[in-house]
Amino acid sequence: MASTLEKFIHSLDLRALPRVLQIQSGIYCQDSIYEMFGNESSLSTEDIIKVIGFKINKLIASICENNEVSQFSAKVELPLNFPGLYKVVADKTPYVSIEEIARKVSIGPTRLGHPCFYSTEDIKLANFTIKRSEQITFNSVEEVHGTLAVNCVVVRNNQPHSFTLPLSQEGKFYECEDDQIYTLKEIAEWKIPKCRNRIVKLSNTLHMWDSSSPLPDNFDGCLILKPVYEVQAVMKFRKGIVHILSDLDVEVKDVTDCYDISSFLQPFSLEDIFERPSKEFPMVGEIMEGPSGNQKPYNLLSTGKEIVIYKKYQAARVLASEMRSDSSKRHYLIPMSYKGKFKRRPREFPTAYDLEIARSEKEHLHVVATKAFTSPHKELFSVSVGDQFLVQQCQTSEVLNEGRKKLIDVLACEQILSDSYKKVLLPMYMEGGFVEVIHDKKQYHLSEISKEFHLPFNVKVSVRDLSIEKDVLAAAPGLQFEEEITDSYLLISSASSPVESWEIPVYRLNMLVHLLSKAVQTAVPPVTRTTVEEVSEEEYYMLRRYENLNLQPPPRPPKKPT
Repeated sequence: MASTLEKFIHSLDLRALPRVLQIQSGIYCQDSIYEMFGNESSLSTEDIIKVIGFKINKLIASICENNEVSQFSAKVELPLNFPGLYKVVADKTPYVSIEEIARKVSIGPTRLGHPCFYSTEDIKLANFTIKRSEQITFNSVEEVHGTLAVNCVVVRNNQPHSFTLPLSQEGKFYECEDDQIYTLKEIAEWKIPKCRNRIVKLSNTLHMWDSSSPLPDNFDGCLILKPVYEVQAVMKFRKGIVHILSDLDVEVKDVTDCYDISSFLQPFSLEDIFERPSKEFPMVGEIMEGPSGNQKPYNLLSTGKEIVIYKKYQAARVLASEMRSDSSKRHYLIPMSYKGKFKRRPREFPTAYDLEIARSEKEHLHVVATKAFTSPHKELFSVSVGDQFLVQQCQTSEVLNEGRKKLIDVLACEQILSDSYKKVLLPMYMEGGFVEVIHDKKQYHLSEISKEFHLPFNVKVSVRDLSIEKDVLAAAPGLQFEEEITDSYLLISSASSPVESWEIPVYRLNMLVHLLSKAVQTAVPPVTRTTVEEVSEEEYYMLRRYENLNLQPPPRPPKKPT
């Protein structure tokens, strides 16, 4: 039975892909040619296409009041890269079964794909009872003893308890409140259930929109987001990927059972390739859809080019940001193979507590006060602008507080005088300002900094990497190395002229590849070129957030006595 493309998408389970569709009727008339997102294609009535995926292409937003569209609100179109951070408002409409949740909600391997729900009634399992209103985290959908089920976790007394829920489990399941913040792109990819709209509240703006914003000035309210999907499809006699928006007036019919799906080309994303067993590498592929960007090697990965994919692996990178006072600072991922050298730059510390975190056994931390501080206790030191200190260690000290003796955390330092040193104690809660004095004139490779110093760490390029055609780091006024991260990469080269190989990020590069049954001439990759990857502000925010989720936060600094 024929249906509109939009209805087909809403009824489709992602696990059922790929599907073969026949164009029934719509704006695509006989012999008509349309330009669809850079892919020129002819789609005639009764044409056959294989749908390999779909994703949200853009969002239609309306201002929300009391969970309803405001009568004064016009609908505006928001691209997925529209700036800002948003909180997701929990959906008030319940799901009636685990099957409905699995079909409509994105559940996947990343943290974004772990939605949380609660049941209005107790759920009794064989050896476990889920209490009503208890938060259930959905981690993955798997086949258990021949039946599809959802792997779930509840946390009790800080202890996780794992169990499975069959898709047949019925009840009333509501979304839990979510205190995380997301970019619009993250919400589109993970937080909009099929056949439902999503209400979000603007939490913070990341940067100014280049053109005039479609939202009212100083808007900080809620939006109702309606997704417009983009279908990714393959035509039988074409190598390219066709993109079709779901709101086009097209009728389609599912004819999967009548066609041999293997007769179509099978494109793979970089994530698909990374999931393949290591023994299948190296392999040869043809790019069906290349990435955008003029930075090497992305400008070499054009559609139709054949590449060799040698191996998959995890690699370390240092996340760095330019040291600028304005909001236009750029962010980079620097590989450990970077051959340039760095000189240290002074760090700034807003509190005495930050001095304690930054100090090391390798050298004394030498700082100058940039802000005065008057101590409320005579036992502790009052700081003047220009005072210089060598930071020693954290300890406790006894002070008089309202006539009573009290132990507090302090930072032991040596004040540098003109011809001597004076031992002083600074309260750990001290809100002041300090700038580091650098005595070290040595030039360091990135790997040395990573081994010898704690991050964050301020530097400037003193010797650029001559193996890079244009070393973007050399032009930066200063860089702050913020943290070391581990990410997934594929090592590739050109199949026709394999003179050099490149590392490409699996999760930040949109690219589709058709694997070829060609033999690889040599399994040994050519020399690997160093690539400094510039990341957008949204990507930078996501990298920092996900890395920090794995770290225990440091204890809060002591509060200043009232």
